[in-house]
Amino acid sequence: MKRILSFSVPLLLIAAYFLWPGFQTEVNEAYQIFTSNDRAAVTEYVRQFGIWGPVVFILVMIVQMFLIVVPSWLLMIIAVLAYGKVWGVVLSVVAVFVASSVGWVIGEVLGEATITRMVGEKTEKKLENVLEKYGPGAVVIFRLAPFLSNDAISFIAGMLKMKYTRFIAATLVGIVPLTVLIALFSDNTETLKSGLVWVGGVSLLLYGGYVIWDVWGREEKGE
Repeated sequence: MKRILSFSVPLLLIAAYFLWPGFQTEVNEAYQIFTSNDRAAVTEYVRQFGIWGPVVFILVMIVQMFLIVVPSWLLMIIAVLAYGKVWGVVLSVVAVFVASSVGWVIGEVLGEATITRMVGEKTEKKLENVLEKYGPGAVVIFRLAPFLSNDAISFIAGMLKMKYTRFIAATLVGIVPLTVLIALFSDNTETLKSGLVWVGGVSLLLYGGYVIWDVWGREEKGE
């Protein structure tokens, strides 16, 4: 049942876009707003949905895995601006949790051939190689580093049959500190940019160190 529900969400959204003119108009409007770089307009757009705003936000987080409307870290900023630091963090973490779960199930169900067509052969091979070598540790780094984060990793993790609990735990370990950082510095754009750059740099250094340690360990074992 979990797989059916997770897989049906993007299919229903895609079908609604092509079969329901009103929905298509709303999606096109949302796309224009979310890609406008006007943070005030985006925040106001989310708030207009009232109690349904969080649901819309989660759906947008799911859709952006396929359309890359805006990067996930920018959606987190929007959540914090629209709902405050505490609830913005909570909503962002829940949205990433749901979107990542949907992506993992889709990867598991569709298999390698379809996923390769979705994300591109180069991206698929690169992420497949990284996940096979470093497992959940790679997921943590990809989620923590804002400029390295790639939602395709959810599809690849599912495709490789990585255990769901390990995948989602690694996703949360990476995404929670990133979301908290965004909330802490969201009031100052320049400070936020510097913070994201520092987090990205530190994450890449950690990833590089992990790779070196892994290679050294393999050489010690004679692998």
